[in-house]
Amino acid sequence: MGLKVEDLDNTQYFSQLLAISYSDLIEFIFKYLKKITPVITLFWFLNTLFLGIAIITRIEIASEFSFLSILLHSMLGFILLPILCIPFHEALHIIPYYISGARDIRMGMDLRQYIFYVTAHRYVADSRQFIIVALVPFVLISLVVIALVIILPGLWKWSLSVFLFAHGTMCAGDAALLNFYYVNRDKKIYTWDDADEKMAYFYEKI
Repeated sequence: MGLKVEDLDNTQYFSQLLAISYSDLIEFIFKYLKKITPVITLFWFLNTLFLGIAIITRIEIASEFSFLSILLHSMLGFILLPILCIPFHEALHIIPYYISGARDIRMGMDLRQYIFYVTAHRYVADSRQFIIVALVPFVLISLVVIALVIILPGLWKWSLSVFLFAHGTMCAGDAALLNFYYVNRDKKIYTWDDADEKMAYFYEKI
């Protein structure tokens, strides 16, 4: 049986490492995006690669389609597909949470910070569980879209390559959280959220 929130209050075994209000998430995200580590280097390398795929695709179709057609598919890739993908992306966070045992799982958003999130209310997750939750949407969606870019022709190849880059950059919050774990890799971290109070807590095992 996993740990409960009350177990983390035992100061003999656990120490609170961090408490974050959801209203301060953007500050946390920028802080850990700025910390140059192998995690952040890989994240930006992959997004640069995705951008390169989009640029090469755009050059290839330049003489094949009208400007209007390319513009419409540009809007599809930059705007419509990323918006439509948000609930699917968040649902992919839910699946590993549910498999690991969380049941009170909630989706939310903070439009002031342009943040969408999934939280497991009062569920204690260890480092491995949380890292999997953070990684699943980026990995699965990127692999599926790359396959579609390879398979589909012309304009769809362009709009999907643009979406691949757009979605990659949308995962910056997940990358920041992964970087937090990397920076604190010498610690055994447990985390839980109070979805009612909109607070996230991180504890280290002493």
